[in-house]
Amino acid sequence: MTLHVTNTLTGETEPFEPQDPENVLLYYCGLTVSDPPHLGHARSWVHVDVMHRWLEYLGYDVRHVENFTDINEKIVARVGEDDLGEGESAVAETYIERTLSDMRSLNLLRAEVYPRVSEHVPEIIDLVETLVEKDYAYESNGSVYFDVAAFEEYGKLSNQDLEEIESQGDPEERSEKRNPADFALWKAGGVDEGAVAEHRHEGAADPEHACETSLTWDSPWGEGRPGWHIECSAMSMTHLGETLDIHVGGRDLVFPHHENEIAQSEAATDQEFANYWLHCELFQMADEKMSSSLGNFVTVDDAIDQWGTNVMRTFLTAGSYNSQQLYSDETIAEAEERWDQLERAYEAAVDAVDSPDAGTKVEDEALRTAVDSARDSFIAAMNDDFNTREAQSALLSIASAINAHLEDRSEYDYRGLCDAVDALEELGDVLGLSFTGETDGSAELAGDVVELVLDVREQERDDGNYERADELRDELEALGIEVQDTDDGATYRLPSE
Repeated sequence: MTLHVTNTLTGETEPFEPQDPENVLLYYCGLTVSDPPHLGHARSWVHVDVMHRWLEYLGYDVRHVENFTDINEKIVARVGEDDLGEGESAVAETYIERTLSDMRSLNLLRAEVYPRVSEHVPEIIDLVETLVEKDYAYESNGSVYFDVAAFEEYGKLSNQDLEEIESQGDPEERSEKRNPADFALWKAGGVDEGAVAEHRHEGAADPEHACETSLTWDSPWGEGRPGWHIECSAMSMTHLGETLDIHVGGRDLVFPHHENEIAQSEAATDQEFANYWLHCELFQMADEKMSSSLGNFVTVDDAIDQWGTNVMRTFLTAGSYNSQQLYSDETIAEAEERWDQLERAYEAAVDAVDSPDAGTKVEDEALRTAVDSARDSFIAAMNDDFNTREAQSALLSIASAINAHLEDRSEYDYRGLCDAVDALEELGDVLGLSFTGETDGSAELAGDVVELVLDVREQERDDGNYERADELRDELEALGIEVQDTDDGATYRLPSE
C-alpha cells in the first residue's frame, strides 16, 4: 500500500511521491526560543518524528531540517530575567539548550541540522535582494516589503482572497506599505520598545535596556533585522534546496506564515516551494489551545519527570497529527493504562519465550494470525496519512493476543511469541516507544547535542562574550563532559568514553 498524505495545499489526500524515489526532503517550522518548550510543542515534535521514522521504515533516506528562531522581540523581552542572560543571543541560547535536552528526553530522532536565524542572515539578505530585483519587493524607509499583489497565486494555501486580507504586520507599518496586506522582509532599525514591553516578564530588564542588547545587521537598505517569514524560506532552501517534499508546521501557521513562505520563495525561484504541506492540529486545554502566550501549558521536562517518555509518547500518538487532542488528567491516565498494557504483555511474552514451557512444536494459530493481522493493520494505518491512533490500536491488539495465548495454555508457542515480541519492538519503534528501556542512538544524539552547544560557545567567543562561553564550558564539564580547546577547534569526551 502506498503512503497517502493530506495536503493542505490541495485540500486532498494524495499518494506521496517524493522528487527523488530514494530521498525525502522534510522541513519543520521549529520554535521561537523565548519560552520553555511545552507539550503543545512536544505534540508536533513527536508527530514529525513519527513521520521521519515511518518514511525511513518505508526505505527512504530522510533529510530532516528543523530551525530555531533565535531573533524575536519575545526573546528580547526576557533579557535579564532570572539566569537567562544579558542579551538576546544569551536568552536564545539558554532556551536552545533546554529545547535540545527536551528533544532528547522525548526520544526524538535527530534532524540533519537545526539552523538558527542568526546564522543565516547573509542568505536572508540575498533572498530579499533577489525579490527586489524581480520587482516582487520594494524598499520603504529602510525596510523592505513583499508586494503581495505582484504574486498572482497569493492565497492559494489558505484559500483567501487578497481583497479580503485587511492588513499584515504592525499597524505603524501601514504608512510605509503600498498595500496593507504587504509583509515585511527586512525591518529597519532594532526591536521596538513597545513590542518588548508588551511581552516583558516579571524580573526582566526594562524595555529600553533590553532593546539595546538586540541584534541588528548591515544590509543594502541600512541597519536592521530580518522579517519573520523570510527566515524559514532562506533556512530551508539553504539546506534542502528550492523545492521541499514535505513542509510541516502547526495549523495556526497556515496564514500568514506559510502563505508568505510560498509567495516569497516561489517568486524568487519560479519553482514550487513545497509539494506537500502537512499541518498539525493544536493541543487543547479546556476550551483553549495550549500556548506560551496564554500561560496554560505543561512543560516538557515536567511531563517527562512525572510520567516518563513512553507514557508521554503513548499519549501524544493517541491522536493523529491532524486531529485535535485534549490534555487532561483523564487522557493522561488512559495513556498510562495503554502503555502499562503494552509493557506488561511484552514482558510476559519475553518471560514466556525464555521459559522451559516454550516449545518449538507448539503452534497457536490464533496468536500467529493476530500478530500478522496487527502488523498489516499497523502498516495500513501509517500509510493512511500517518494515522497513529489506529497504529497504536494495532499494537494493543498484539498485547491482547499475547495475553490470550498465555492465559489459555501451559505450553507456549515459542515462534509465535517471538514474532509478537519482534512486532512490538519493530512497530513500537515507529511510534518512538522503547520496550527495552533503551533509546536508539542515545550516545550519538548526546554527541550531537554537545557539538551544538560547542557551536554556540564558539559563536559567543567570536562575539566577545567570553564570560558566557566559559559558563557553557563549565556547564558541560559539570555533566562530566571533558572539553579541550585546540588550534583546530574544541574537542570533547563523553563520560562513558
